[in-house]
Amino acid sequence: MIYVDADACPVKAETEAIATRHKVQVAFVSNGGLRPSANPLVQMVYVAQGPDEADKWIAERAGAGDVVVTGDIPLAAKCVAAGARVVKPNGEPLTAANVGQALATRDLMTDLRAADPFRQGGGRPFSKADRARFRDGLERALRLSGGG
Repeated sequence: MIYVDADACPVKAETEAIATRHKVQVAFVSNGGLRPSANPLVQMVYVAQGPDEADKWIAERAGAGDVVVTGDIPLAAKCVAAGARVVKPNGEPLTAANVGQALATRDLMTDLRAADPFRQGGGRPFSKADRARFRDGLERALRLSGGG
């Protein structure tokens, strides 16, 4: 199963295409606003409104053999601890070896932004290269999890 933290996910189409090719079920989890898919492998899961409801739903279900697509580091940490493989939308895998550092960096950046109200977040825009890295990362995660 592929679980997608779908509210702000820029790679939903790529995920569906790869899941279809591998004949793996995918659950797009969101607070709503996503168009249903006619694909029988795709399940649209609408959770209650709230900042972490989709994360909670995914964290309760993801485990060994599953792949989770998310940029949410706390959710990634929970999923990795449960044995799932995690791929960020830019293709970067989050594993037991690097998710702790990613969580620490996220917390540090949150503290820095809180201390400096003029610090602007953001970063670079999502690119075609990010999409290509995601496709490669998801393919690799599926092979390693036994899903293709």
